[in-house]
Amino acid sequence: MNISTPPDFAANAPARYSSTAIVLHWLLALALAGMLGMGLYMTGLPFSPQRLKLYNWHKWAGVAVLALSLLRLLWRLTHRPPALPVAMAQTMPGWQKAAHHGMHHLLYVLFFAVPLIGWAYSSAAGFPIVFLGLWQLPDFVPVSKALAASLKPWHQISAYTLAALALLHVAAALKHQWIDRDGLLTRMSLRN
Repeated sequence: MNISTPPDFAANAPARYSSTAIVLHWLLALALAGMLGMGLYMTGLPFSPQRLKLYNWHKWAGVAVLALSLLRLLWRLTHRPPALPVAMAQTMPGWQKAAHHGMHHLLYVLFFAVPLIGWAYSSAAGFPIVFLGLWQLPDFVPVSKALAASLKPWHQISAYTLAALALLHVAAALKHQWIDRDGLLTRMSLRN
């Protein structure tokens, strides 16, 4: 036990996620933040070579996010996450438990939905995805201007929904860390 850690906290410390789960969590968090920032920036640019380059990078990053999300889901399905600390599970209202689990399920759905809708939009618009400029991905849907027009807002809506849920997730984690002081955030900390 570390001398600076109070003995009662060390004995009651929440179980941590595995190192792999932690790394996948933070890589995906950084990638999603970067994707949102790039998406907001590039859509405000006038038509130019710079805008086209950023759109290609955004697509490449979307493919990487999709692959990372698949890895994360496979890891989650094969490695059970730690249970909520007993004291927290006993005192947390039912609606918070439902929100906790619902939030995680919605986040996982959107990890896949946002890039898949983006891929479908790109395919429908007739702009293939050439990952890293080397490998052309198959079209996800046939070229159709009408389909592209209907998919474009859904890509934005799903991306903004993912961003809003991620912000709520962060707010809940910070509430547990700073208000509840239950050490829940240490379960996903990069440091031991």
